[in-house]
Amino acid sequence: MTQADSGVSENTSDRLFTPEELEDFARRQVEAARRGADVDPLSDPIDADPLDAAAASPAAPSGPPPAGPPPTSPPPVANVPSLGPPPSGPPPSGPPPSGPPPMVATQQPAVRPAATHVTPASPVPALSVPAAEPRRFMTATDFLDRRDSDQLLGPASWGWRGRVRRASGGLIKPKMGRKELAYHSDRQAIQKDFAGPRTIAFINPKGGAAKTTGVLAAGYTFGTVRGGGVVAWDNNETRGTLGIRGQRSSHRNTTRELLEDLGRFKDVYQSRIGDLGAFVRSQGDAHFDVLASDERADVTGIIHASDFAEVHALLQRFYRIILIDTGNNMRAENWLAAAEAADLLVVTSTVREDTGYSGLWMLDALQDAGYANLKHKTITVLSDPSEKVDGKLASDLVHVYEQRTRGVHRVPYDPALVSGSVVPYAQLSDATRRSWLSACAAMAQAL
Repeated sequence: MTQADSGVSENTSDRLFTPEELEDFARRQVEAARRGADVDPLSDPIDADPLDAAAASPAAPSGPPPAGPPPTSPPPVANVPSLGPPPSGPPPSGPPPSGPPPMVATQQPAVRPAATHVTPASPVPALSVPAAEPRRFMTATDFLDRRDSDQLLGPASWGWRGRVRRASGGLIKPKMGRKELAYHSDRQAIQKDFAGPRTIAFINPKGGAAKTTGVLAAGYTFGTVRGGGVVAWDNNETRGTLGIRGQRSSHRNTTRELLEDLGRFKDVYQSRIGDLGAFVRSQGDAHFDVLASDERADVTGIIHASDFAEVHALLQRFYRIILIDTGNNMRAENWLAAAEAADLLVVTSTVREDTGYSGLWMLDALQDAGYANLKHKTITVLSDPSEKVDGKLASDLVHVYEQRTRGVHRVPYDPALVSGSVVPYAQLSDATRRSWLSACAAMAQAL
């Protein structure tokens, strides 16, 4: 069956027409109406310029309006005069207008059949309405992110909950307790990704404030939890003890030798982290490296601020976390350079009045020197120097350091750290490991 056989006009289409095509379509519809032919009932009226319509109708007829609704699209009628004389019919019952009859009034009988079949909406305004925002579907990345956030930690393995699970052969699976949940939360905080390398400086101008042991304990914690990418650097201006307390290596090179051979690392495309292995000392299962300070007795030079800047820039190329052990002279160039370059400062102290006072005095000096956001970028680690400490002094130190830094973390006494020899990471007590895990999680969150 053809379109003509089905009675459907060939003028209908599902595509969008240009304005010229729509005007031509309206003109042909008017011609068809004048001839008495069927008009396409699916067509929409075409609105013309209202100024043209006003010019075509200078005066309205004084007689009664014609029966039926007025035409909804008079503009196409304004172009009808060239199509031929109007059809014959009885004149209007009212008196004729003073001038020539308007074109629209004369052609109303011919247009009225077309007006009864058209819809009142115009396609042009409909096209200008902005499309509704498409529905936001879950992407593949959204799906994975939601799945990851919905994952629950496994059943308990600590305490009585863990014993119940093991005794039942896994049939009873109690949820983790508060301490076990905190443990896993701290590990996740330490394993977070950073936008670039991060530097943490451990500071206190008094000797015996647990800076070196703190750097090694933090290196062990960050290294084992993150799986590497950590270096501990002894930034003492003369001679420090980080290389002595860390595990030995087959070489004796230090920061001094690295500075003398720094030219081999100038080419960023040719230098490799493996080449740096000739100067740093691997800490084995602790998964971090140590860059020791000068250990030669015949050297009298010191490390300057420019030396610090060069070594720091090199370490930033190969490591994600840089832990800096500072000396006791906060007026030294390299000490001030480390404090300026650090993303986070860790004030180490023992529960002793002189050590605690020294750390507070240092914070006062940094504050007076104009260091901005000092409280926001500083954390305190307070270590017990013996099994029994003055509880009142410990409470006072915690209280005052909480006012000056963003948090205070207590570390218990550990006999494995007393001898002053190489730190036996495997022999650290569970309480020491747990305390440093919490402290390093706070450092990672501060970064």
